[in-house]
Amino acid sequence: MGKEKNPRRVADNEAMAKLRMLKTSPQKLNLLAQLIRGKKVERALTDLTFSKKRIALDVKKCLQSAIANAENNHGLDVDELVVAEAWVGKNLVLKRGRPRARGRFGRIQKPFSELTIKVRQVEETA
Repeated sequence: MGKEKNPRRVADNEAMAKLRMLKTSPQKLNLLAQLIRGKKVERALTDLTFSKKRIALDVKKCLQSAIANAENNHGLDVDELVVAEAWVGKNLVLKRGRPRARGRFGRIQKPFSELTIKVRQVEETA
């Protein structure tokens, strides 16, 4: 009388990792998502390691989590993994402000974002 098993959200040759509440704007985070999209995972990790952007460390952690999920939870081969998809979403925005001239108020928005990385096992052709 147990519950039915939930169907997988990704295909049998894929694994996914999601990172929420990253303290950066989605526009800045998307630059790093574009950098790794479609690359082999070892090349993507190298690119993130030597990136000068502050948030690259968190993106690298998310990619390593997706690789670990693929290896441990789904039994995929790490050497054949490719970053299939990497997409960015909006999250909470903190509204702050500071006083400006003539009694006005300058709005300052502090955005958060979230990152989802999906890796896929691709067989080598040659």
